[in-house]
Amino acid sequence: MSALQLGLLVIGAVVILAVVAYNQWVARRHLPKRSRLAPESAVTEPAAEPLLTEPGLSERLEPTLGEDPVTATAQDGGDAPAPPVVSRTACLTPTLDALVPLVLEQVVSGDAVLMALPGTRRVGSKPFFVEGQNATTGEWETPRSGQRYTALQAGVQLANRMGPLNEIEFSEFVVKVQAFADAMAATADFPDMMQEVARARELDQFAGVHDAQLAFTLRARRAAWSPGYLAQHAAAVGFVAGALPGRMVLPGAQPGGAPVLVLQYETQAALAEDPEQTILRDCLLMLDVPHVARQERPFVRLREAATALAERMEGVVTDASGQLLGTDQMDRIGADLEQLYDALEARELPAGSALTRRLFS
Repeated sequence: MSALQLGLLVIGAVVILAVVAYNQWVARRHLPKRSRLAPESAVTEPAAEPLLTEPGLSERLEPTLGEDPVTATAQDGGDAPAPPVVSRTACLTPTLDALVPLVLEQVVSGDAVLMALPGTRRVGSKPFFVEGQNATTGEWETPRSGQRYTALQAGVQLANRMGPLNEIEFSEFVVKVQAFADAMAATADFPDMMQEVARARELDQFAGVHDAQLAFTLRARRAAWSPGYLAQHAAAVGFVAGALPGRMVLPGAQPGGAPVLVLQYETQAALAEDPEQTILRDCLLMLDVPHVARQERPFVRLREAATALAERMEGVVTDASGQLLGTDQMDRIGADLEQLYDALEARELPAGSALTRRLFS
């Protein structure tokens, strides 16, 4: 074999190896980034503090409140209502409910009240409540077995994200309350329907103007992510596993309260047989503004979370249309939210309160 032939063989081999290496590099580049296991030597080391949470919050699981923040982008209303939070304490209020006092002929037991309650706790799309005045404490509360009550009251919510209470719903409410009153040998004092419907429309108009759900899209800039890779980096900034597949939450300071933020990605990816081979190119960071107390600094933490995750995972932050969100846009959104918080507080419906969460459900 001549020197020329040998040289050509060597050059050909080098070219083939270069092509193979290039193809492998391209293939690896397009594989989803995977989560990394911590080395065994680091298992006993103390975990780093989450970047965005108060001390001790990283171990909390997602609060379950019967409500799920909706995927939306700085828009008003239009969401399916979630069931209201049920507790033993009183929740009926003239601010949010049409009230019907029920005058009793005698003290009644909580068991009798529970047996006489309507089969459903809804009137159309609105939650329906009955409360009793405890004979021992004098406090209004959700009726309980083993207690005795000197008075009762029923109420239906005037408005929620499904709209205001209308004439048909009010009429259904009257029928339900009258049947309950008859069973309890009580006298019901109904308010004027047109007046309550007018109150409902006014409250709904206020809620529509001051409702906001924000969603930032975090999009991969180069290589895609695996669900484990995304979850690992989200956990590093304070998110914990949510109640549903493809969902993580940033818990609030108050146990049992609404999460400050929700991170959501494709459910099918979360349920894949081999999640590490599943490709994710984006996820959502969501804030349901009326549900989170102002003192939690929710928008500040949304910005921090979005920025931190984008830097860690080589991503970019955009709105729903794919437009990059820069500092100026973020500042304008933050200023608008401060005005929204002020308006809610002026109406005595501060963000994160039980009443506000009921209205915006």
